[in-house]
Amino acid sequence: MSKAEIKIDNRTKDLDDATSNEIVKTTRKGKYGGNNKTGKGLMSVLENITQGENSRYLRHALGHFNLPPIDIRDDKAVEERILWYFNNCAENDMKPTVTGMANCLGVSRRTLYAWSVGETRDATHSPVVKRAYNLLEELWENYMQNGKINPVSGIFLGKNMIGYKDQSEVVLAPKDPLGDVQDEEELRQKYISNNVIDID
Repeated sequence: MSKAEIKIDNRTKDLDDATSNEIVKTTRKGKYGGNNKTGKGLMSVLENITQGENSRYLRHALGHFNLPPIDIRDDKAVEERILWYFNNCAENDMKPTVTGMANCLGVSRRTLYAWSVGETRDATHSPVVKRAYNLLEELWENYMQNGKINPVSGIFLGKNMIGYKDQSEVVLAPKDPLGDVQDEEELRQKYISNNVIDID
């Protein structure tokens, strides 16, 4: 049996393994150490995943990955694929996402965003993609209001996917450095009396 030493009030005391392990267990504040008193650390997120959920999410994503490509220049084909995506999410009981919609179309999130704001394909794609983003935003609001999404995750999604932002208004009221506005004649007399010039 190995022994460890501990200092208590400047005295050294020998401890066996069992005693030192008990001290370590009682001094840790949570499952993973640190100040987390609830015992839920970083890995506690994984505790919410039940058996088979990861494979369900992966199968759903692979379903979009394996779709036959569409002509993304055709706005009707894009609209049909977006509608298919939302219906597929409803059938599989999955929350739709911006990235999932982009993958379904075979484009990047950045391309989808460019379409939504009219940077590219403004006349053809922008209206339908804006409507899809609005639908995602409506769902996000419902999830947040009804407690169906973690608030931290919801705030992240709102800021990074939908464009929400924290905003503070600062009102600046400029003051006249000369004080209150005076009559023009009073100002002239003030400066004439202060600036007397001697002429020899």
